[in-house]
Amino acid sequence: MIGKIRARVLPASQRRSLNELTEDLDLSSGDTASKRSAFWTMLALSSVIASGGVLTDSTATVIGAMIIAPLSTPIMGIALGSVQRRRTGSAVVVLLACLLVIAVGMVMSAALPSDYDLLSNSQISSRTSPGLMDLIAALATGFAGAVALARRDVAAVLPGVAIAISLVPPLVVVGVCLGQLSGWLALGALVLFVSNLFALVFGGMVVFASLGYGVEADKVAGRPARRTYAAMIVLFVVVFVPLTANTVLTLLLDTWTSRTKDAAQQWLADVQDATVTSVDATSRTMYVHVRSPGDLPPVQSLLDRLEGQIPDGIPVVVDTSRGRRIDAGVVGG
Repeated sequence: MIGKIRARVLPASQRRSLNELTEDLDLSSGDTASKRSAFWTMLALSSVIASGGVLTDSTATVIGAMIIAPLSTPIMGIALGSVQRRRTGSAVVVLLACLLVIAVGMVMSAALPSDYDLLSNSQISSRTSPGLMDLIAALATGFAGAVALARRDVAAVLPGVAIAISLVPPLVVVGVCLGQLSGWLALGALVLFVSNLFALVFGGMVVFASLGYGVEADKVAGRPARRTYAAMIVLFVVVFVPLTANTVLTLLLDTWTSRTKDAAQQWLADVQDATVTSVDATSRTMYVHVRSPGDLPPVQSLLDRLEGQIPDGIPVVVDTSRGRRIDAGVVGG
């Protein structure tokens, strides 16, 4: 059964040889000097491009940086080396590359004003709060990338894989957030990168091992070494736990935001033409944005309606269309 699936995924006529795969993914084989020169040059340029795209909130520029970024090469090299049970130095290259990209992001962040709101930038906010679905999508992308590398006839999809598996932009965001002294946001972007790193390595290991690229001992067992599996399990736990926790927190925030909006609408029900335009949960505070032609009801009644609907201790702020901000107080306070 497994043999039939493998034959369908990678027909023998389209299977690349181990030497070809090693030549593409191992920076320490063949013309090492040329490979490393190209890698570091393109990585530095893609880091600058990604930093510019992030700081200017330009999606097109960030996508361009994804396409030319070569970081997936040594990451897949880790997967291939793990399957073959040999050290290629790819892990060291990936570590140094990450430090370089983060450093570029930190340097470029100096162009931002000191009071810049990082979360107002969609390129930053979208990469600082990853969830479980990000890991699932990254795993699928990792498998797609490994299959594309192993087949001769689907190399054209690799640019799409490069766009789908975001590597350099999250690291740039880490650098930008560190440059702005926002440690928690930097940690969120780092978790996103690590999840994508795990997805690529895991997908590569599974595909390369199942297609017979391992050493003879691994061909018999059909799997990589136990030590490698243990490392992958640890990495999976490190990634899975915070992503799951963040997903649960996001769902809770969505629920609390919806309940707050319902309570605010009931609070304004007796005020003619008054509406709740939006409710945002930012920095552990509920912001209720309202539009009213007249005076608002007492804010204490809003807090009373929120008791039992959202956790006690959450501050509530009402923003009016007239530019007035009212600190309603704390729920349950």
